[in-house]
Amino acid sequence: MANQIATFFASQPHAAAVEGTRVHIQKFWDPRMRAKIADVLALPENGLSPIAREALKGLPQKASAA
Repeated sequence: MANQIATFFASQPHAAAVEGTRVHIQKFWDPRMRAKIADVLALPENGLSPIAREALKGLPQKASAA
């Protein structure tokens, strides 16, 4: 799904496509979905497009409970 969102924004300049993808995921994805995609992002062969990968790396990390 992250790749589909990135494809939607791909017609924009690269920085705008990355930001659009990041904002969409931040606003509309459930925290559980964001946690799962973070696990996928950590895999060497994750299948993510360059725009999706860059957008996901820019997402704020969940603060750990103290």
